[in-house]
Amino acid sequence: MKAMILAAGEGERLRPLTLHTPKPLVRAGGVPLIEYHVRALAAAGFTELVINHAWLGEQIETYLGDGERFGVSIAWSPEGEPLETGGGIHRALPLLGGKPFAVVNGDIWADYDFSQLHRPLAGLAHLVLVPNPAHHTAGDFQLRGSQVIDATAGAETLTYSGICVLSPTLFEGCEPGAFKLAPLLRAAMAQGQVSGERFVGRWVDVGTHERLAEVERLLKDTH
Repeated sequence: MKAMILAAGEGERLRPLTLHTPKPLVRAGGVPLIEYHVRALAAAGFTELVINHAWLGEQIETYLGDGERFGVSIAWSPEGEPLETGGGIHRALPLLGGKPFAVVNGDIWADYDFSQLHRPLAGLAHLVLVPNPAHHTAGDFQLRGSQVIDATAGAETLTYSGICVLSPTLFEGCEPGAFKLAPLLRAAMAQGQVSGERFVGRWVDVGTHERLAEVERLLKDTH
């Protein structure tokens, strides 16, 4: 199975760090955020990676190169303009092939075991969900058994972690350009085509200076 790391975000809330450094190269514990993903994916048996980029993306290419020093092969999907999550993945489909593939947001930090994603995909998507963080208490979706459904009033919600497995079929009929992934997922949920799991390990959406500091603390606790 191939894996795609989404690395096209501009990281406006992490300024001034991201004025001259792309968000995936912002360091935590002295290591660029994206390097944690590359090493964890390699350790989990993912040898072929696809990475998209936009803002200052050439710096990411220069840093990671072809991936050989990490034991992986990296194909690059540069975007002249940000295409959002759905559009970015759609553009990279020719590099990802015709089989289901893993996707990881470049701006999260987690100790999730990516080898868990090497499993047959029953529907169009499999999402890794986490307990709602303080900055997103409303959550995104609900888990009913192994099925992910759109949030309904009253039931417990969970937050999408930025880790998933997608079938290329999810993007059938999509046109090139910028579009979000969530509407495609919600349409697939309505057809019962999205499975999910709950991850209760360490996970941070590194969107602000405060959350970057949280990752630093977690890394110190590990050593």
